[in-house]
Amino acid sequence: MSAPAGFDELFARTPVMAILRGYDPGRTVALCERAWSVGIDVVEVPIQSDDAVASLGAAVRAAEAAGRVVGAGTVTSAERVRRAADAGARFTVAPGFSPEVLRASEDAGLPHLPGVATPTDVQHALGAGATWVKAFPASVLGTGWFRAVQGPFPGLPLVATGGIDADNAADYLAAGARVVAVGSALDDPRQLDLLAALASSATGA
Repeated sequence: MSAPAGFDELFARTPVMAILRGYDPGRTVALCERAWSVGIDVVEVPIQSDDAVASLGAAVRAAEAAGRVVGAGTVTSAERVRRAADAGARFTVAPGFSPEVLRASEDAGLPHLPGVATPTDVQHALGAGATWVKAFPASVLGTGWFRAVQGPFPGLPLVATGGIDADNAADYLAAGARVVAVGSALDDPRQLDLLAALASSATGA
């Protein structure tokens, strides 16, 4: 069996990830398919409740059939890591950094994306073995934060999450984010077209 893909591989095709929080399984799958149709291959389904775990499982099954990737978000404990792994998630994401969650994810063979909001957070996450980090909440931190943090951490792979949509996503990418994560924009036809253009521009499509 091949080794699980890391974030470098998962995000190689497009700088956009979809986050589908709070939808029932049917709606989650429909929005996954919408994301995939515009070139957004990677989807995160947060698992803050039992119902959300069911939605994650439905998304994972759809992704397997479509050759796409689904991970679990809001993974804030080792127990949630276990539930994510049992549902077939390909990676885990958290709003903050926890060494316990990072270790549990690694032990489960899942790349983990911890949340950071300060240089101290970044230093702790990298020191514990994280290779990518999620800047959250990105819209509160602002694009200036992304530019500034590249000074002490040049080349740091950052995912901008929180308050990102099709109208500001390119600004965060220009400021140093490697990937932007969007949610409700997938329900807006106007934004969907813009996201499709952003996703395709990265691949030269």
